[in-house]
Parts: sequence; structure tokens; C-alpha cells
Amino acid sequence: MSTVEERWGAEPYCYLTTTGRRSGRPHEIEIWFAPVGDTIYLMNGSGEGVVAGQSDWVKNLAADPRARIRIGDETFEGVARTVEFDSAEHERARELLVAKYEAGSGDLSRWRATAFPVAIALTPGRAEASD
Repeated sequence: MSTVEERWGAEPYCYLTTTGRRSGRPHEIEIWFAPVGDTIYLMNGSGEGVVAGQSDWVKNLAADPRARIRIGDETFEGVARTVEFDSAEHERARELLVAKYEAGSGDLSRWRATAFPVAIALTPGRAEASD
């Protein structure tokens, strides 16, 4: 079976659903992602007034790391974790995200410098086709 990276790496975005930390209701956002195998990386923060860690989706994942991710016509269950600051994984995730999106979005150097990555390990065998 192929990995998420092989099947969906070229998709421009994914849909992340978290559970609201106060409401308990599902919250879905469209977000840029970079896949590596069956893990996807997302980055918090725009570098423009968003303090690292303050995005609602990050707060929701801190309260409940379980997430649902839809890419193309597949939906996955996953478990999120923050990526250790200044680790090799931290730098690699930033590189992958900027490389994927900078050509179509202009200069992302500030985003790269100020945002931080979150990894979501997608549960093998838990993918389903979306309606």
C-alpha cells in the first residue's frame, strides 16, 4: 500500500478537523501541509500577529491530540504532537512546507522563521473514502 506522501503529496491543502477545547464540537479548517510517509506536517502562525501556539487548531490539539484529516477523497484519523524546537525534524518540516508553497505564494521567509510545525501521525488502515 502506498503512503499518504505518495498518494497525496501534490495536493495543495488538507482539511483538519479538531475537537473544540471548550465546546467539544468539531472544527474544520483548510490548511497547507507537507507529508512524509504517513505523517503530515502543518505550521502554526502566519508571522503576522499570531503568537506561536495561539491558533485555535493548535490549542484544540493540545487539549485533545486526536484529529481527522481529509486529503483529496480520503479521510484519515491521526494523533498530533508538537515538533521539538530546533531539532532536525523541526528544520526539515519547515523546509518541506516552505519549499512546497513558496513558488506560488511569494516570500515565506518570515513564516518559516516565526511559525512552528505540528506533526500528525496518520493511523495506518484508518483511511476511508469521503463522500
